[in-house]
Amino acid sequence: MDLPKNHFKAALKANKPQIGLWASIPSNYTAEVIAGAGFDWILLDTEHTPSDIETVLGQLQALAAYPTTAIVRVPWNDMVTIKRYLDTGVQTLLVPQVNTVEEAKNAVAFTRFPTGGSRGVAGSTRATRFGRIKNYFQRAHEETCLLLQAESKEALGNIEAIAAIEGVDGIFIGPADLHASLGYLGERAHKDVMPVIDDAISRIVKSGKAAGILTDSEENARRWLKLGAIFVAVGADLGILARGAEALSAKFKR
Repeated sequence: MDLPKNHFKAALKANKPQIGLWASIPSNYTAEVIAGAGFDWILLDTEHTPSDIETVLGQLQALAAYPTTAIVRVPWNDMVTIKRYLDTGVQTLLVPQVNTVEEAKNAVAFTRFPTGGSRGVAGSTRATRFGRIKNYFQRAHEETCLLLQAESKEALGNIEAIAAIEGVDGIFIGPADLHASLGYLGERAHKDVMPVIDDAISRIVKSGKAAGILTDSEENARRWLKLGAIFVAVGADLGILARGAEALSAKFKR
């Protein structure tokens, strides 16, 4: 059995825009509902949701039947957590709050087996198709895609240095935390922060790494795609459900 191809990673290398949807609802059923909607990738969030690794496993199994890539945002840049999600079969990870070169290097090491990293070795995992993938331990890194979140003033100052690290495939701007870091807590598109985001995306692109971001604004999504962002989430399942339900209710209430 061969190592599964990471089509998302290949698309980033080919500079092919990838449009995604955030999945914040901890359910394999809703994950399957959105899996067939036509998005290139679905982000399974475990940082700001009640999701745990068993929930994500069910979501991965639900998504497997559809032509979309599952990306998991881990709750933190933690060796044990990253190891467990990789063993569960996740090939693309988004790691939040990476501010320094040291933190970025740690994230890379956590996704690599020795001697190139510090990922623990286990044989019969879902990632190895329960021991059926030949040379998995020698080749796993080839199809592992590591995305790091820059969402603070400190992180923005280190973009070029982080992008230069081998094993970092992309840098994702976190608008909400970035706004908070710059003194605009609760906002995501402040007029004083938008140029900062534009500059960060341009710098990531210039560095040769893939740039990504999340927004529920079509105007902003197109703005950042035009600037060169290559993986852009254009909404979230929770937002679609909440706003859609409110809009429907409003039609029948005075």
